[in-house]
Amino acid sequence: MSAPDTHPDDRPQTYLITPPEFDPAAFADRLAAVLDAVPVACIRLAPATRDEDRIARGADTLREIAHARDVALVIADHFLLAQRLGLDGVHLSDGARNVRKARKALGGDAIVGSFCGTSRHDGMTAGEAGADYVAFGPVGETPLGDGSRAGRDIFAWWSEMIELPVVAEGALTPPLIEAFAPVTDFFAIGEEIWSEDDAAEALQRLLAPLG
Repeated sequence: MSAPDTHPDDRPQTYLITPPEFDPAAFADRLAAVLDAVPVACIRLAPATRDEDRIARGADTLREIAHARDVALVIADHFLLAQRLGLDGVHLSDGARNVRKARKALGGDAIVGSFCGTSRHDGMTAGEAGADYVAFGPVGETPLGDGSRAGRDIFAWWSEMIELPVVAEGALTPPLIEAFAPVTDFFAIGEEIWSEDDAAEALQRLLAPLG
């Protein structure tokens, strides 16, 4: 499974991020309901744990659900586990630092994504190193991190100057979805919906501005 292409009608695609902790059996039904309600291009397994057995159990559950629907599944940071667990690639959270290493380990067909915070320079470096996409964020207000936000200007510049797909993530709201839709290829969405009882409905509300 190759990296997802940008949407043919330029409508940004949806990229899901799992909760940092979840019970695989219980989460399976929630994830399936979301995937059946809204088209999703990619899922990021983003475990808080470093327990390889727990990560593997989560990956096994997600892989079956995702691949049955032709949705790519990547793991956050642990690129050495990606092939072993039958995943489609890795999302690196440390900018361009490990892009070349991940690409060498996983080969040319794997997805390698890079989160570059608010740094346009890191994004360009990651692209030159072989990333399939670059993510910037957070785009919304959040108490996490140092308070920096990736403004619409960085996405507008990127979408005009750089061909590499770009992902907007972090504290997304319907107004932000509407504002960033013309300048991003993907919206990465996680905690915005998983805290709700009905995650599928929450995602549909969040994406409503896209029509």
